Amino acid sequence: MSGIFVTGFPGFLGVRMVERLLGRTDPGDTIHCLVQDHFRQQAEARVKTLHAEHPEGAGIALHTGDITLPDLGLGSTLTELQPGIEEVYHFAAVYDLAVSRSLGLKVNVDGTRHMLDFAAKCPNLARFHYVSTCYVSGRYPGTFSEDMLREGQAFNNFYEETKYWAEVEAQRRMQEGVPVTIYRPAVVVGDSSTGETQKYDGPYYIMRWMLRWKRLAPVPVVGNPDEHRLNVVPRDFVVDAMDALSQHPDGVGMVYHLSDPHPPTVRQMIASMGRATGRNVLQIPISARLLKKALQSIGPLRAWVQIPPEGIDYFNHPATYPSDHTQAHLKGTGIHCPAFSTYVQTLVDFVKTHPDVATKGMV
Repeated sequence: MSGIFVTGFPGFLGVRMVERLLGRTDPGDTIHCLVQDHFRQQAEARVKTLHAEHPEGAGIALHTGDITLPDLGLGSTLTELQPGIEEVYHFAAVYDLAVSRSLGLKVNVDGTRHMLDFAAKCPNLARFHYVSTCYVSGRYPGTFSEDMLREGQAFNNFYEETKYWAEVEAQRRMQEGVPVTIYRPAVVVGDSSTGETQKYDGPYYIMRWMLRWKRLAPVPVVGNPDEHRLNVVPRDFVVDAMDALSQHPDGVGMVYHLSDPHPPTVRQMIASMGRATGRNVLQIPISARLLKKALQSIGPLRAWVQIPPEGIDYFNHPATYPSDHTQAHLKGTGIHCPAFSTYVQTLVDFVKTHPDVATKGMV
């Protein structure tokens, strides 16, 4: 019998990871999911569906709690769980580019520290899987490898900064002997086969803007669209890669970029979205600073465009993300990141049929 502890359930990635875990666990095992109180009902519904689909997998136990509390809000249950936990998957975070610094520090940094404290006291722990982000790079100019972290970089926003400090803590504990594996996804979009997603952000802002026009869609373009690249990965690749890498015998102490090794330029990405939406695209060069300032200061413009000012920075982002460790450890698995152009139509079709999906994910 073994126990696995998961945060971020029933979130976008957490649910699919639990589904994968059910496929490689036994009925006597238990997957313990830490769930915020206001997501409890949704989590219970997800568990019912997962058990119906995987009757031979592990049991799923829900624990109402909060990573921002030192005891995770579990009280005495915390120490009761620790002896049986062999793996921890830490997904929970604030995935919001506009997050305040105080909230980002509380959830992303303190929450990660509390999870690492919990894991360090699990005597049978084999692995602590931490989900970071490629954007701990901030606006580092050039190639940001999996072996890099503290490079004196500036950040686009408090989301990036607080995820950076959280990974600093995770890497510090790694050096102290906690068996940590770190995964850095790029911009995560929906499933490449179904288009399913839990939120519309990143390239979705442009897709939805295009769909509001009948034939010709004017699209503001910042920076050099032939030089800058937007690194996008579909959810199924992220989960497939994590599932495989989490079982790799040499994964402890590794940092993996879950990124597209051949990302399109911004111009290529916009063209792909234009074809998928059936719109002729008129790309209009504009200053990034001017566009951000206009969106920040002119409420009616921001409401009409429906593109947050925080998202502009990613269309002239200077860092690139090679995935050497990831590709080496996925060799022979058949798992690879598909090209954005091969599944953008699926994403657009999902947007058309699901217009009411939120623009912010779960906390």
